[in-house]
Amino acid sequence: MAFRVQTVLLSPEDGQHTGGAQPPIDVARITEAARAAERAGFDGVTVPEAGHDPFLPLAIVAEHTRHVSLATNVAIAFPRSPLVTAQLAWDLQQLSGGRFALGLGTQVRSHVERRYASDWTEPAGPRLRDYVSCVMSMFETFQTGARPAFESDHYRFTLMSPFFSPGPIAHPRVPIQLAAVKPYMARLAGELCAGVRVHPIATFRYVREVLLPAVAAGAEARGRSSSDVEIIGAPFLAIGRDETDLAAAKEALRGHIAFYASTPTYHAVLEHHGWQDVGHELHRLSKERRWDEMPSRITDEMLDEWAVVATSDDFATTVTRRCAGAFPTVLLDLPATLRRDEDWVAATVKALQAA
Repeated sequence: MAFRVQTVLLSPEDGQHTGGAQPPIDVARITEAARAAERAGFDGVTVPEAGHDPFLPLAIVAEHTRHVSLATNVAIAFPRSPLVTAQLAWDLQQLSGGRFALGLGTQVRSHVERRYASDWTEPAGPRLRDYVSCVMSMFETFQTGARPAFESDHYRFTLMSPFFSPGPIAHPRVPIQLAAVKPYMARLAGELCAGVRVHPIATFRYVREVLLPAVAAGAEARGRSSSDVEIIGAPFLAIGRDETDLAAAKEALRGHIAFYASTPTYHAVLEHHGWQDVGHELHRLSKERRWDEMPSRITDEMLDEWAVVATSDDFATTVTRRCAGAFPTVLLDLPATLRRDEDWVAATVKALQAA
């Protein structure tokens, strides 16, 4: 199957997942990375919320590219009011000429309350449903000038004057994509949204057996086809020029996976495979800040379930084999050493698009 292929800018470096600091960013770095992604033929460019705001860099990307789609991957919803998010998305859609997609996620309670210093309302799923519906209502008001009349359990949008409205734009249909690990969010995306951004912590088997059926159920409940919902996978990657490099990449990836697998919210994936004891141990080690002990808990069996593991020569073939039937769109978070090899990146993207 042919894939749409996306990449990520400002991706966390390996050291961040084991307690290291994030390097600073600058406009020149963002500009060149965006131009390189477009030269390589990627269909889309995304920016995560991993130490930096995900919207601001996309304004720079919009200015310096012409064809790639742009998306937040993902913006955390609850610390931002729906209007703040809607205005950012609306302006980026206008600045990019209709190339923007709004990727949203909830994060977890401890981070929303203690890192973002914001509020958390249980349960998160119904609140996000209201959030998405409110943002959609705001888009409608921006475009048509209709008087807002949105009220739900969590949000009320009933006031907008022409002075404060950004007004209509040429491409008013802003796609909304939801990050999903558990079935509720996948079903919600199937009901309301244009796409699902599958968290890397979801294994290939979990995606096929849990998330895809949930998306289909949500779409069916609203009289939609599951094909109307773009499934965007971002599998963990371990890539090396040769077997020695590959062995080092696998060791680095263990730390990356352990970082996410330590989060109780994601333990449904581990439980699906019978790895719940490992998840509990990783959570305990993270609470004790014993980051350097965590990677060893990720076995080769787990790597095989979670990741695309391949030398650079076999990478495109391996991605095609692992992702077929799961992800029509695949996001490649490539290591820095391979990102600099523009010929290899372009050849890999082209191979996946023609698979």
